[in-house]
Amino acid sequence: MAENKTQVTGASVDEFLAAVEHPVRHRDGLRLLEMMKEITGEEPEMWGPTIVGFGQYHYRYGSGREGDAAAVGFSPRKSSLSLYGLTYGPEAAELLARLGKHKTGAGCLYVNKLEDVDEAVLAELIRAGYRHVTTVLHSP
Repeated sequence: MAENKTQVTGASVDEFLAAVEHPVRHRDGLRLLEMMKEITGEEPEMWGPTIVGFGQYHYRYGSGREGDAAAVGFSPRKSSLSLYGLTYGPEAAELLARLGKHKTGAGCLYVNKLEDVDEAVLAELIRAGYRHVTTVLHSP
């Protein structure tokens, strides 16, 4: 079975974020780092070359494929901020309706810039997503 490409790398989160060229993505990446660290109580780790993750969970699919993934995380990509682990919980739909300008797809939440969304609602999404992923989706 193929190995999961997105694994903890040991690379420096600070160096990764310092290298983000887009000034808004850089600023928003630093804010997300602060928010996710505070909300989850976890230290950030680089997952693959571009994802800053907090905590982790083990998944196992019916197909037999299994692995580890970041519980929640983000990546300041060129086109938008990609946020991971925030759309799975039962309260996600209600929170997303109040979030502000965003898109979703393939388990990700996409935001152009943090000023487009309600930061208090985003904090609730992070909290709820982290709780859901580490308790409901977590596989011992």
